[in-house]
Amino acid sequence: MLVTLLQFFFSAALIYWACEYFVNGIEWCGKHLKLGSMAIGAVLAAFGTALPESCVTFIAVVFGRNAAQKDLGVGAALGGPLVLATLSYAVVGCALLLNRRGLARPDSTVQVDRHGVSRSQGVFLVLFTVNVLLGLVAFPLKSLFGLLLIAAYAVYVYRRMGDQKAPIKESTIEPLKIRRGKGSSLGWAATQTILALAVIAVASRLFVVQLGAIATLFHWPSQMAALLLSPMATELPETMNALIWVRQGKERLALANISGAMVIQATIPSALGLLFTSWRFDRSLLISGAITIAAMTFLWLVFRRGAVKAWALVPVCAFYSLFAVAIAYYFVHRWDDIPAADHLRANPVGGQRQAVAAGAAAYREHCEACHRPSARGDREGHPSLRSARLKKATDGDIEWFLRQGEMGAGMPSWASLPESERWQIVTYLKSIQ
Repeated sequence: MLVTLLQFFFSAALIYWACEYFVNGIEWCGKHLKLGSMAIGAVLAAFGTALPESCVTFIAVVFGRNAAQKDLGVGAALGGPLVLATLSYAVVGCALLLNRRGLARPDSTVQVDRHGVSRSQGVFLVLFTVNVLLGLVAFPLKSLFGLLLIAAYAVYVYRRMGDQKAPIKESTIEPLKIRRGKGSSLGWAATQTILALAVIAVASRLFVVQLGAIATLFHWPSQMAALLLSPMATELPETMNALIWVRQGKERLALANISGAMVIQATIPSALGLLFTSWRFDRSLLISGAITIAAMTFLWLVFRRGAVKAWALVPVCAFYSLFAVAIAYYFVHRWDDIPAADHLRANPVGGQRQAVAAGAAAYREHCEACHRPSARGDREGHPSLRSARLKKATDGDIEWFLRQGEMGAGMPSWASLPESERWQIVTYLKSIQ
């Protein structure tokens, strides 16, 4: 546990250090390419920092071997925008309030291209709402919407790259770090940016692994880890960038980075999910989607209304608190909310004698301590596994329940077990009904 925590904090510190080099390099790249601050933040910086979450989704949905791994990808695609729309914006507001005196600001007004940010927010709202609605239905050729999302992002990039408003002045950029004040060129700036991005990717991967270890240690369900932990890890670069830019008085770049990253989240990871999964949402994903839409609608109205004050961005973090409470409640009351695809899954070893024997051994190792050798539970609240509910449940229902757990009832998630071992336990439980 101590080693996991040390690696956890080390990876977070490494991400922050690498982001210092990344934002410095990306500013010089934008300067040499003669781009406006909105294009630098919403396209160049957002594309770079959105790579970790896109990679998590890609690996999970394309190469995932079981439902739990694909859940992680879809959860990351839905959870990422929620973190950006709540925690990241709130971080910008808090950082500006704390740094107001150091920046010699007369008030807490946010210096930002309101119209540019609100346009990106509007694009995100439309695309993300479509993604959530697609998660409610099933129809032939639904995967083609994935290609439309990729095309939509290409159009967004084209329009943002043509935005020449608010070009960055060279005097406001710190000297290129790897040149130590010897001057900058596009080649050196791009080299520093790519190297910093590589370190961010490696550190983010380490961060995700440690979060996964913490989730496994506490037996958190895979969907809960996907919705709460994975997005917080993959959106860390954007949040770190925001802190660095706000400290330098460049919240224009910070907010452009966040809003641009959200457009990527609504297109690329979601497109991968549509192309490689059924893209059907259970209640937990719908909760995430609905709260994200509510939070972004609030922010869109704030930026459309007029001058934005730093304190106006802070309350948006309440939406994330609401999500955490709602998702925790969901994971306590969900035995009767099993997705249809899991309900109908066939047990590959159902009825096999060897599977029954292997399942009995696994039961003794993992389940017997709570449910007793007889599987009839005890008086301390551990239920009987010879109940009418389990007798009526399908093999897919029981495997899903083993994988997800029920935290409120003290039932841990066994997603860390190999899928084959979970099916063996299911086979054993069915044999004793």
